[in-house]
Amino acid sequence: MWHLQSFVDYWKKLTSGSINRQIFGAAMIVGLLTALVKVAAVGKELVVAQRFGTGDDIDAFLIALLIPSFIINVIAGSFNTALIPTYMQIREQEGTKAAQRLFCGATISGLGLLVITTILMVVLAPLYLPRIATGFSPQKLELTFHLLCAIAPFVFLSGIIVIWGAVLNAGERFALAAFSPIITPTVTVVLLLTLKSLSIFALAAGLVCGAVLEIILLGTALHRQGISWVPKWYGFDTNLRQVVRQYFPMIAGGLLMCSTNLVDQSMAAMLLPGSVAALNYGNKAIAFPMSLATTALSTAVIPYFSKMIAANDWVGTRRTLKRYMQIIFITTILLSIFLFVFSESIVKILFQRGSFTADDTHLVAQIQSFFAFQIPFYVAGIMVVRLISAMQANHILMWASAYNLINNIILNYLFLHYFGVAGIALSTACVSALAFFFLSYFAHKKIKKFSATSTT
Repeated sequence: MWHLQSFVDYWKKLTSGSINRQIFGAAMIVGLLTALVKVAAVGKELVVAQRFGTGDDIDAFLIALLIPSFIINVIAGSFNTALIPTYMQIREQEGTKAAQRLFCGATISGLGLLVITTILMVVLAPLYLPRIATGFSPQKLELTFHLLCAIAPFVFLSGIIVIWGAVLNAGERFALAAFSPIITPTVTVVLLLTLKSLSIFALAAGLVCGAVLEIILLGTALHRQGISWVPKWYGFDTNLRQVVRQYFPMIAGGLLMCSTNLVDQSMAAMLLPGSVAALNYGNKAIAFPMSLATTALSTAVIPYFSKMIAANDWVGTRRTLKRYMQIIFITTILLSIFLFVFSESIVKILFQRGSFTADDTHLVAQIQSFFAFQIPFYVAGIMVVRLISAMQANHILMWASAYNLINNIILNYLFLHYFGVAGIALSTACVSALAFFFLSYFAHKKIKKFSATSTT
């Protein structure tokens, strides 16, 4: 008991005081809990790989999930990024009641947009699915459409999760929002193992059921924090207009940024059967440390960046950015080398069983080794993105996304010719590096401008 109390006291001392220490503490909490979530997600992927391998069913599911994921990232993710800096500014300057009104107005606006988009997604599916999945047979295309309809409710539910989780993070309540995503992979595994008659539709059911349970958990947490999640419309006031002004550049940027994944999956669908699944499996081991690092850093950083920028503390902003850039590159370069060298062994240990064959392992390992090159630039790039969002300079992200999309299409065509589906992974790594340098240049330029203005 004494040792536990000593550890708690030491942890409080380590993570209090300077902004860097507070960010470190928040990032460690989010990182640890996100790691547990990712372990559960990896467990789900192992079950999926054993059950479906790289067959037509999993190809159809991944293409069916492509458009819903695109909408969630663009609509909900962009709204979240546009909302939080303004939400924190209003809470600090005008109080919790004004922040509550902004939260309600933003929630109604965001969810209304998601409902309209989801309806259009299903209605227009017969038009765009054949163009996305050009290599699919009619039977496989029909399965894709049915899976899309089953996944559709997940779009609206995810919007609620993203917005509610962001508000909890804005209140520096990081733990629950970081840990709650463990529900969905857990429910999915239970459904896969107990309701085998559902086949591939068990994955769709797991997404929807898991999201419902997660909403209940987050809603309870908001209520305990004194934040009402009951939708109320207070009108289109000045604060909500400020969010909307930031939102449109963000949604344009998100549209272009997420289009890169859409392009990658569509190009993979043009290749041999199983290419879409192989590309996704190749990204699983890479996505684990990347999402762990980016979720921990971006969740922890944006509230503190927003505070420093609101206080015109540009010296502290520069110092924090420089310090975490050094840490990111030192750790992630070593990780990339490890994943590249041991790529085939990792894939064999994780996936090679059941319907996942040795040939699948060789292809996925090649894809994974190319994906590994993107880790340092992607993680560092997310840090810069959060800084730009906190500065409310989201037009930079819009232009960066257009730059990324152009690079992605050109490099995909170039590398596909030499490496097949693995060329898409190499293209992704190059795009991440180019994006990082682009964003860093404009972020530092913006900091200099604001710093000079503040001094004057």
